[in-house]
Amino acid sequence: MRRIDELDTLKIQQAGFTEEDYRTVFLVPKLDKDGKPVLNKKGELELEDKSNCRWSHFKQLDPESMLILVSREAFPFIKVINKKVDLKKIEDKDFREIVKKQLYGDLTNKEIEQEFAYIRYMENAVFLINNSNLLDEAVKAIDEIYDEIKKQQDEGQNFQDTQGDVYEYLLNEIGQSGKNGQFRTPRHIIQLMCEILDPDWTDTICDPACGTGGFLLGAYQHILTKYSSKKYLQKDENGFVRGTMGDKITKDTVWKNLKEKTFYGFDIDQTMVRIGLMNLMLHDISVPRIEHIDTLSNKYEGYEKDEQYSIVLANPPFTGRIDKGGMSDKFRIPGTQSELLFIDRMVRMLKPGGKAAVIIPEGVLFGSGKAQKKAREILLRDTQLEAVISLPSGAFQPYTGVKTAILVFTKAELESKKWHTDRVWFCNLQSDGYSLDNSRKRLKDEPLPLAIKKYQSRAGDNETDQKEEHFYVDLDKIKENDLDLSFNRYKTFDYTPQKYDPPKEILKALLNLEDDIQKELNELNEMIE
Repeated sequence: MRRIDELDTLKIQQAGFTEEDYRTVFLVPKLDKDGKPVLNKKGELELEDKSNCRWSHFKQLDPESMLILVSREAFPFIKVINKKVDLKKIEDKDFREIVKKQLYGDLTNKEIEQEFAYIRYMENAVFLINNSNLLDEAVKAIDEIYDEIKKQQDEGQNFQDTQGDVYEYLLNEIGQSGKNGQFRTPRHIIQLMCEILDPDWTDTICDPACGTGGFLLGAYQHILTKYSSKKYLQKDENGFVRGTMGDKITKDTVWKNLKEKTFYGFDIDQTMVRIGLMNLMLHDISVPRIEHIDTLSNKYEGYEKDEQYSIVLANPPFTGRIDKGGMSDKFRIPGTQSELLFIDRMVRMLKPGGKAAVIIPEGVLFGSGKAQKKAREILLRDTQLEAVISLPSGAFQPYTGVKTAILVFTKAELESKKWHTDRVWFCNLQSDGYSLDNSRKRLKDEPLPLAIKKYQSRAGDNETDQKEEHFYVDLDKIKENDLDLSFNRYKTFDYTPQKYDPPKEILKALLNLEDDIQKELNELNEMIE
């Protein structure tokens, strides 16, 4: 509620904005007693001012007055903040079209429905604070958090990073972290994957298991950085250059497309959907498009067609098994292992020429099972598998110690009969810039920007020299190794023979050492006596 007030006020204050360019979210259509919009004499919608629902307004009230206003007006308002009018309640077709045109322009019915995703998953939310002093303390505490965020911003830390920390704490408190194999992807790993794929505002970007929306926000920040002037750029704690102004985007149509038609997500957990929607809205993505759908299910098949997205970024749940009864019947991979089925799903989701960066457990790369091998075959046939980047084993501590890798691939042809991969680039990251124990403390080095440079210059790597930590392997060699895609399978390890003294000399040295020990023990014994 506080962040929405802050963003709305900032937009009003920005130079160049007029009432025609931007209408505050706190100015809403006036409704009659039946919930229908009211038109004035000019045939335009009458608007109602809801400024009393602003955080900046009610935080100044005494605790009792604040509780009454928030529980009766502000919280109900925030639950339906994007829902301007329920068109289904307007029976008159001509009147409905007039209202629809004024409120939603040329949006299709599906796009209007997607605009209301936040509302659909918030409609059952209940305001549980019934103690005025508790509400007063909560409001003050949240203001203190924002003061700390402002302080960190002034020191070079951006809001998204601090917001991620707040969300991680929230997830831990509500006991959701790690549920169903879910865990938060560290933002520096998200940054790495976004740098590799280099998404833009013209893309349709999807995370099929989006959780709190971390990958979608990472892609959004990457795009803003691309379009921020040099004076607004700064180096973050992971060595990446970052900027959030996006001042080079000057067309309203581009901003509208970026904030309303670029980012898409799905998740099986309704709590995660709620938090993800809220998270995107807090970061000024005005129409979050996250749906409560299991992307491995038949329900998804009825909602979405194949080949809809140009970018897929994901860290799908590991080691999960799904109910066969509700599972999509399109999958080519036998069994119910979620990490394998997600590979098939993501290949299907991508448009031809679309790119993906996906985190998988390394067992997928070398497992001898029929399902694991089929997943690798799909990658090598249907896509150009560009890179397998092995992450250090502690990259996802404290959630899991499972060793993981990032797959980078470009969609070629769905259900292809031929191999579209001719060679694969392998890279082994020995560090991600953090300690690999549960504490995950920041180290002094900055390995991830260096990894990006290696990826971007990979064309110069020698296919025959596999002694380094990054190299190419051609498809024929991968086929010879039963489609094994693990780094260690192809890495050439140098063996240096060790030289040892002759056994008699070693034994002589040991006997001399034993004599010295015995002598010192005798001296110690005499001292004790």
